[in-house]
Order: sequence, then structure tokens, then C-alpha cells
Amino acid sequence: MDKRTRVLNAMNKKEVDHVPVGFWFHFAGEEASGQGCINAHLKYYRETDLDFVKIMCDGYFPYPLPEIKTAEDWKSLKPLTSDHPFIREQVERAKAIVEDIGKERCVFYNVFAPFSSLRFGAEAVGLTDSDVMEYIREDKNAVMDALDVIAQSNALLAELLITEAGCDGVYYCVQGGEYDRFTPEEYRKTITPSDLYVLEHANRFSDNNIIHMCGWAGNRNQLAIWQDYPAKVVNWAVFVEGLSLDAGRYFIGGRTSLGGFETHWDEHTQQGILYTGTKEELQKYTTDLILNHGKIGLMLGGDCTIDAKLDWERIRWIIEAARSI
Repeated sequence: MDKRTRVLNAMNKKEVDHVPVGFWFHFAGEEASGQGCINAHLKYYRETDLDFVKIMCDGYFPYPLPEIKTAEDWKSLKPLTSDHPFIREQVERAKAIVEDIGKERCVFYNVFAPFSSLRFGAEAVGLTDSDVMEYIREDKNAVMDALDVIAQSNALLAELLITEAGCDGVYYCVQGGEYDRFTPEEYRKTITPSDLYVLEHANRFSDNNIIHMCGWAGNRNQLAIWQDYPAKVVNWAVFVEGLSLDAGRYFIGGRTSLGGFETHWDEHTQQGILYTGTKEELQKYTTDLILNHGKIGLMLGGDCTIDAKLDWERIRWIIEAARSI
């Protein structure tokens, strides 16, 4: 079975010869932009022989915001057009990678939910996360206006990534569900409309989209706020959330699960068998995940991005084990 068939079958809960595997990391320096980024992606995926490609949006985390001095300034945003560099350059990155590797492997592009784009953009214009939350408390509707605009732009990006660049779908990252940020009711009223605008737009152009319930920085989320978001595959932080692959498949309504490996890292530490296990330990962990879950409706990967310093040989050990059963 070729890699494309393997991944599409896994996503759609059909028989597979082996459980597909995918891991990714953030590129830096010359590998974070332009042709260097394209080459870095192709080198990594070809040398590891991973089953599918997830293109990173490195260099495009911050949404282009104007200067924000008052709550009223959030209302000044206008949707981006298809020729805006924020959209056009990401589409061109994806198109180049798809043209090179897309015939042999499925390709997905990382798209952030509008609230994440807004927060990254706010940081770029000198606002802190606390400032953003204060603006929401001061004038929720003004910030929601901005989220509506960003949603239109990110939806257009998702559409063009699929229809023009040729991606098989998007890897849609939702954040902001920490227990100390919003109540479930606040989140659903303030953030959910823009979350769903982008995801449902992407679903118009591909049936094979992945949602990533991001446990960034090791912070647990109120996962129930995203439980019914419509995506073919669900990736959550198994170790951060304390929700195993086996238990999680019931939580997500029997959809395909992506994950299983702890990936937390920072400048001081790396956590999980992915970083610390011997070859024998890592391969036994891999086969145990598959045998415990079953091969249908499973894609192996991480809680989130892996440390870019990880030896790629460790990835190959996991792939070897997955393809042994």
C-alpha cells in the first residue's frame, strides 16, 4: 500500500497495511522562510520516510495587525486578499512542496484558528497576552469584530492551500481553552464562532482536515469546548490532557485519532520516551500503542511539535516498528 492510500484509509477508518506515522518541528534561521524552508521540509520528510507531510507556517504566526492603542482600533481590520504576502507566500510555499512530494504523500498545512493568529499578531505590535484578555473584558465585541475579519482571511488561506496549492487538507490548530482563560460559556460565545468559520470553510474544499487541540506549554485545556468541531481526524495532547488514545476515541466520537507520543520540550528539558527511550523501548512502546488501539482509525504522532534537535534516527525507529505489524 502506498503512503497516500495508507493515510487516506487511516483518516477514513478503512483497512491499512500499517499505521501511518507523522512528526514535525519548527524550522529556524534560513530554513524558516523562502526556498530554504521548502528544501528543509523536503529533506526532513524524504530522509525520515514519514507517511505524510505537515507543512509548518513558520514565519507567518503573527497576523498583520495595525497599531492597537484603544479597543476601537480592533474594528479597523480589513480582510486580506489572495495577493497579500501573508496569504500568497504561504500558498506558494505549500504549492512548491506539494509539486515535489504530493504525488507520493498526503500534504497538510498548519492553519491557526483566528484567536491564535490575533494573539501572535498582538505580540508583534507590542501587546501582551494579558493586554488581549483585558481588551476582551473591556470591549468583547470590538475584539470579536477583529476575530471575524481574521477568520475571513484564514478561511481564504485554507481554501487556497487546498484548491490552488494542492494540499490534501489543513491541520487546524485551536488554542485558548486553558481552564484559567475562559469559562466554557465565555469561550463558546467569544471564540467559537471564528474557530468554526475557518474550519467549516476548509471542510467545503476537503473532507480530510485535521484538528489539533493544542496543549501548548503543557497547559491543560477544557477539551469539551472543541469536542464537536467537525474534522476528520483529531490530534490532542495525550500526556498533557491525561486522555489516552484508547479513551480519547470515545471522547471524539469514534473519529480517527492522531498522536500517542509525549513531545514536550523547552530550553531546559525534553520529556517522554521519544527523547529518552532506547531503540528497543521506543519500538515496543510503538507496537504496544498499535496493538492496544487496533490499526483502524489510528495515526501515530506527537502531542505537539517535537524538539528540532531530536535525532531523526529515533523517528525512523518508530516508523520501522509501525511497519512491522
